[in-house]
Amino acid sequence: MKSAWIILSALVVGMLLGIAVEMVSPATGTATLPFIEPIGLLWLNALKMTIVPLIVALLITGITATADAARAGKLAGRAVAIFIVANLLAGLMTLLVLPLLLRAFPMSIGAAEGLRHGLGGSTEAATSPHFADFLLSLIPTNPIAAAAEGAILPLIVFTTIFAFAITRIGTAERATLSGFFKALGDAMLVVIGWVLALAPIGVFALGYALAVKAGVAAFGGLLHYVLMLSAIGVCTIILGLLLATFVVRIPLRRFVRAMVPTFAVALSTQSSLASLPAMLRAAADLDVDPKKADIVLPLAVALFRFTSPAMNLAVVVYLAWLFGIQLTPWEMAIGLAVALAAALSSVSLPGSISFVTSIAPIAISMGVPVAPLGLLVAVETFPDIFRTLGNVVADVAATRYAANGTDDNAPPAGETP
Repeated sequence: MKSAWIILSALVVGMLLGIAVEMVSPATGTATLPFIEPIGLLWLNALKMTIVPLIVALLITGITATADAARAGKLAGRAVAIFIVANLLAGLMTLLVLPLLLRAFPMSIGAAEGLRHGLGGSTEAATSPHFADFLLSLIPTNPIAAAAEGAILPLIVFTTIFAFAITRIGTAERATLSGFFKALGDAMLVVIGWVLALAPIGVFALGYALAVKAGVAAFGGLLHYVLMLSAIGVCTIILGLLLATFVVRIPLRRFVRAMVPTFAVALSTQSSLASLPAMLRAAADLDVDPKKADIVLPLAVALFRFTSPAMNLAVVVYLAWLFGIQLTPWEMAIGLAVALAAALSSVSLPGSISFVTSIAPIAISMGVPVAPLGLLVAVETFPDIFRTLGNVVADVAATRYAANGTDDNAPPAGETP
């Protein structure tokens, strides 16, 4: 959290300095751009260079871990199925709700123009390929070339197939390959940690360039983005509470009362992992068998990202709206599929890392600019609060639902009760 606030402070300071320079001497602001903006772009390129190897490593380890969890027993398999269905519902909610919110609460023309100009990227939508061409592009003839060209969707398809193939080989061979990609992912996390250590410098430079190009309107544009993303976060929390009430069949008042200590921890730490002890107590208050909760809740913290598909898709859909890119239903379906895969691959990553690695593949697959993510990560501090709250709500509700659907006292097949 300290790092997130430092990055946010660097953004604010950079933007304030850019606005001050632009107000005092517009010529000076324009003259300083070629010296300051490349620093931010260099940092952004360093962040983007980690995306492809990190996606491959995390997607493979995420799928193999999920498969191992599903094989661990009936309870774990049921929990994994619940996680996938809940993520799908959350992603669909965003695709339905966010366009309505953007029409109901549009950004001012000046702020939109300023933010577009400052963030960069084309305002023209890419030409959608024909259905046959799209199908042919899904299977890469050369996965290495696809990775080199940044063709994320076919790379994800190949990686997913390869990961499921790993789950079908012998135990020793599976452990070897899983260990290799886990080590690759860990090494890339070290690299991205080094890059993020320089985030205050990069974000300062990007914020300065944004303010010089867009002026005060940049603040209004970023505020609109934060409010829209936070609104989706609130909708995701409401969806989780509705599922807990009508699907899991826990009275809303009882569920909220049991979750109050968990909410306090989640708000103060913005970490589902740190909230695990409080969630275990909440599950006990909701009459979940402690033995089952000890299995499902840690599994949920490791694999279940209820808010990720919803809020990651919200970032991409918002950028598409900002840059005037008309998304077709087919492109939204592609984005939803990639969002589900990205949520699976964001196992136990800090928010600043998962923000880029989870959203960039979705943006690329939907033809939306990736460059603005380097600046938007600085204001993720506020939406991340709703991410954590939504995740803990879903974790406890899914644990109760999974536990109620299994009977550990049932005799093994072939035995007489």
